[in-house]
Amino acid sequence: MEKLEIQNTIVINTTPEKIWEVLTQPEQTKKYMFGCETVSDWKPGSSLIWRMDYDGKDFVAVKGNILDIQPEKLLTYTVFDPNATMADIPENYLTVTYALTSADGQTNLTVTQGDYKTVAEGERRYQEAYNNGEGWNPILVQIKAVAESL
Repeated sequence: MEKLEIQNTIVINTTPEKIWEVLTQPEQTKKYMFGCETVSDWKPGSSLIWRMDYDGKDFVAVKGNILDIQPEKLLTYTVFDPNATMADIPENYLTVTYALTSADGQTNLTVTQGDYKTVAEGERRYQEAYNNGEGWNPILVQIKAVAESL
């Protein structure tokens, strides 16, 4: 069975080290992920929370767990909207993978998210994330801007 995933890639004119900082440091994630900062100890099996201040209150927008982490190369984690109406069970979590490869002073950042075929309300969630073909592109453009400014 073929997976239903979103995959986008961007070329960033900087090192994997700087991109890694943008992907994992709360003060950087706030700049591109709708004001959300990451909370994690960045170890396999650990939790990953995306939180923000919303009307003066701490609001958890997304939660999940770190599946694999290879600094400056690969980060894989699960995601779930704790505010959704569906059951908060592992079967409803999506997987997000950031893969970094570099050459000649540039780094390719590829983001893959899915498998939407295996989760509750998968088609709806896919359509919302796919966003008429945009997928992760708007966020990747922001990651690029932040990383290249460091």
